[in-house]
Amino acid sequence: MGELFQLPPNISTFGARIDWYYNLIVWVTAIVFVGVQVALIWFVIQFRHREGRRAEYSHGNNRLEWTWTVATAVVVFAIGLSARPLWLEIKDPRRFPPPGLELIVTAKQFEWNVTYPGADGQIRTADDFVVRNQLHVPVNVPVRFTLNSEDVIHSFYVPELRLKQDAVPGMNIPVWFEATQTGEWTLGCAELCGLQHYRMRASFFVHTPEEFAAWQASRATPAAGGVGAATAENGDGVALAGSAGAAHVH
Repeated sequence: MGELFQLPPNISTFGARIDWYYNLIVWVTAIVFVGVQVALIWFVIQFRHREGRRAEYSHGNNRLEWTWTVATAVVVFAIGLSARPLWLEIKDPRRFPPPGLELIVTAKQFEWNVTYPGADGQIRTADDFVVRNQLHVPVNVPVRFTLNSEDVIHSFYVPELRLKQDAVPGMNIPVWFEATQTGEWTLGCAELCGLQHYRMRASFFVHTPEEFAAWQASRATPAAGGVGAATAENGDGVALAGSAGAAHVH
């Protein structure tokens, strides 16, 4: 059904259920639209001008108005109520699955900065490293990240993940997903965030667990004394050592 409505490929564990609701809403809207247009055409023909026929004026029909108002409310409420468990599964941190990988994603004009755990596997420790405009994750592993913004409102958006979440200054927003396919896609900003908003995109990579482990190990730079040093890498593969301020290319 997703192909019928030209949806992008789904690579998320919860994407199929989101697509189902999307298709449901499209079909309900389409049926109502067709019904309204058919009624409009019928009214145009039935009540067209005819010689010798006088116009009749109506001030409305309360019963009819109540009927379509209540019917609309029932349909909207039913869809919202049935979708609530899915919404909570995606948005409520208390219902997130245990994470296999924890990250920090920081948005700023006009880039995405992703903080990864270093060799100790723990986020927010001395050996964390930062990569600019690249998001790397392993396949079939629940990924949990904290989303924040340094300046204005941005919006984390990967259509293939069926995931969109605003990044709001001053807020640390928990987000999760689990990718089901390896490959490369695009992480974009879905909120107008300035004159160069169109440039705010990152490469989103889903690796096999072995490939991700190798990539992570190659980026985690050990410092003197065996404590990892945080590094920042841009989208061109240039890493900046946070302790020394020097740059090197992988």
